[in-house]
Amino acid sequence: MDIKAKKIDSANAKVEAKITKDILEDKINKMAKDAAKDMKIDGFRKGKVPPHVIKARYGDKLKEDAKSEAIREVYEQGLKELGIDANTIIGEPQVSKFEEKDGEIEVEITIATRPEIKIEGYKELIPEIKAPKVTKKEEEERYKEVLESAAKLEPIKKSRALKKGDFALIDFEGFKDGKPFEGGKAEGYTLEIGSGTFIPGFEEQLEGMKPGETKEIEVTFPEDYQSKDLAGAKVTFKVTLNEIQEKVVPADLDEETLKQILPNEEKPTVEVLKERIKEQLEREKLSKLYQDEIKPKYVEALVKKYKIDLPEGIVNQEIDISLNRELSNMKEEDAKKIVSDEKALEKKREELRGEAEDSVKLTFIVDELAKIEGVTVDDQEVMQTIYYEALQSGQNPQETLKYYEQQGLLPAVKMAMIEDRLFTKLFDEKKENSKK
Repeated sequence: MDIKAKKIDSANAKVEAKITKDILEDKINKMAKDAAKDMKIDGFRKGKVPPHVIKARYGDKLKEDAKSEAIREVYEQGLKELGIDANTIIGEPQVSKFEEKDGEIEVEITIATRPEIKIEGYKELIPEIKAPKVTKKEEEERYKEVLESAAKLEPIKKSRALKKGDFALIDFEGFKDGKPFEGGKAEGYTLEIGSGTFIPGFEEQLEGMKPGETKEIEVTFPEDYQSKDLAGAKVTFKVTLNEIQEKVVPADLDEETLKQILPNEEKPTVEVLKERIKEQLEREKLSKLYQDEIKPKYVEALVKKYKIDLPEGIVNQEIDISLNRELSNMKEEDAKKIVSDEKALEKKREELRGEAEDSVKLTFIVDELAKIEGVTVDDQEVMQTIYYEALQSGQNPQETLKYYEQQGLLPAVKMAMIEDRLFTKLFDEKKENSKK
C-alpha cells in the first residue's frame, strides 16, 4: 500500500494512500476464510463452509469491512510514520477524501493534534488593577436589604380593607361548571397581593375585602396552563379573607437572627455583620471589574501575542457552532437563502472564521496556563456546579445533569470553570502586587 504521511504544522497532519484492488481482494478472502471457521449455513457442517459461499452470500458486507480495515491500517501506519502519540490527537480523524475507481480507493485522512505552545511573559499582559471602593451609602443600602429580608409578617393593627402590598391569609375553593376541581382548594394560604403569583385577575379582585368577608370571584385560566382540563377555562373561586398581614421591618437585628445570618461567627454582632457586608460588596465589585474590564483586555492581549498552530478541524467545528447560532436567530427565509447558496454559505463561514480561530486559540492558551499555574477542576466539582445552578433556577438537577452528559457539554463547563479560576488567581496576584 502506497502511503504518504506529512505534518502540515504542529497541529495538523495528513495521510494519503492508494488502496489497490489486490489489497482489498486479499482482505475479503481472509475475512471470508476466517468467517467460514465459525459460520453455520444449511447444507454445510460448521467450520466446513467454502469461502466462495461466504463471499457469494455476504459479499457486500465483506467489501465494506475490507474497506474499513484498509482505511484503519492507513491511519495507523500514518501515525507511526509521523511519530504522533495517540494521546495528543484531538477529536476523531477525518476522511477528507474517498474516491473509488476501477476497484481501487484513493483516501486522504486529516489528523488534528494538540499544538506546540510556548508561553512566556503572560503575567506582564494583565492590566493594572485598582481595587474598587465601597461607599458608606452602598453599605447602608445592603444592610437595609438584610433588615428587610429579616422582616416578619404581623397582623395589621388598624381595621381596614385589603390593598396591594398586603399579605392576605385566605381560604379558597375553585369550581368549574359548578363542581370543585382538583388542586383548587386551600386553607390558611398566605398570598401577597400584587405579586402576580395567582391566575391573572385573582389578586386584583381580592382588593377591598375586609377580614371575615367571603367573596366569589371569576377568573380565566391562561390558554397555556399546565393542566389541560383547566387551560383556557372560566372558573369561580369562593374566597374567605381571614386576616390581613403586613411585613414589619425590624429597626435592628436580634441575637437569634444574627446567628442565622452569620452561622460561622463565634460572636455575631451587628458590627461584624456590617464588616461582612462591606467584604461582600468589595468581592462583588471586584468580580464585576474582573469580568467586565480586566478579562476582555487580557484575553485580547493573550490572543494577539501568542502565535499557535490551530487544528483546522476544531476551528471548523467552532465555525459550525457559530453559524448554526446565527442561522437560528435569522428569519426562516433568510436562513434558507444562505444555506441553499453555496457561495453565500462559504462567505458567511469565512466571516466567522476570525472569531472562531481566536476562540480555539484562547482555549489552548488557557489550558496551558492552567497547567503552569496548577489550576484544576475535578469532575465532581463540575457535577456539583451544574446541580446547584439547576436548583437555583428551579430545574430538576438529575435531568439537567443527564442533558449535559447526553449533549457532551461537560468538557465545556469544566473548561469555563478552569478559565474563571485561572483568571481570578492571576488577577488577584496582580491586584496584590499593585498594592505593594
